[in-house]
Amino acid sequence: MSSSSRVAVEVAIAILYDPIDRSRLFMQLRDNIPNILYPGHWALFGGHIEAGETPEIALVREIQEEIGYAVPDYVKFGIFADETAKRHVYAVPLTVAIAHLTLTEGWDMGWVTQVDLEAGELYSAKAQEKRPIGPMHQKILLAFLHQV
Repeated sequence: MSSSSRVAVEVAIAILYDPIDRSRLFMQLRDNIPNILYPGHWALFGGHIEAGETPEIALVREIQEEIGYAVPDYVKFGIFADETAKRHVYAVPLTVAIAHLTLTEGWDMGWVTQVDLEAGELYSAKAQEKRPIGPMHQKILLAFLHQV
């Protein structure tokens, strides 16, 4: 199959935000594995929509699998598509302390601010260095912050 005839994958991803301060956003540092999209980059939590799933079901499942968080509520923020993926994006309040989350996928997790997003990088204690923010995820989060 040629790349021009391939259909981009569909994913459901969450803008996890602090409900008290919606300008604080929670991100995942992706594993530094070369064959994944945005290896070693900060990105949004979420993942592939499986056969028979709606984007909403995939969102809830992925967040539960990745950090053990039962999504209490969500609002569709939009669809962001490019040649690699069609991203169904949802705004989700993070209503528990980080200490109650268990990272099961990825390298690190942490809060990001608009300053970090504009700089395009965020420090990771686990990586012990600043790591880049995935360009599409940066675009999505900056769009979200402009609506807050």
